[in-house]
Amino acid sequence: MSKKKKVIILSCMIALLVTTAVLNFVLSSSVSPSAEDATPTANYFTEVKTTRNTSRNKQLAQIDEIIETSEDGSETKAQALAMKLKLSEIIEHENLLENLIKAKGYEEVAVTIGMTSDNVSIIVKDADFSEDDAVMIYSLCADEISVTPDNVYIQAIS
Repeated sequence: MSKKKKVIILSCMIALLVTTAVLNFVLSSSVSPSAEDATPTANYFTEVKTTRNTSRNKQLAQIDEIIETSEDGSETKAQALAMKLKLSEIIEHENLLENLIKAKGYEEVAVTIGMTSDNVSIIVKDADFSEDDAVMIYSLCADEISVTPDNVYIQAIS
């Protein structure tokens, strides 16, 4: 199989992995568990962050493998380096937004930014989440990562 085909397949696999993670994240947060199945929200946030970080680490490992096996100066290597740079920026933005939102008084926060889209999913722990809270979070997103409110999904859980 040619290197170009490998890169295309890997890119598709990464896009599929990110899409699956985001859908899993969104769908699992929309299902309300029964009282027997409820887990503390701290565990929920830990699980979301662990899943996100595991997914990101797998993506970085795959990209690193492509970089190592590609010839210097090849288009494949350049694309892999660009993907690695973009993924690094996404990770940095996720951590920055989580820290800024926590600084505004939220106990727990999980932020996921799409690799192939401008979508940002934010889950905050807040029993009294209001429209003012949403506006504040939208403003942080707009200021820090230049994303429009249409691309920001905020879910508050208590």
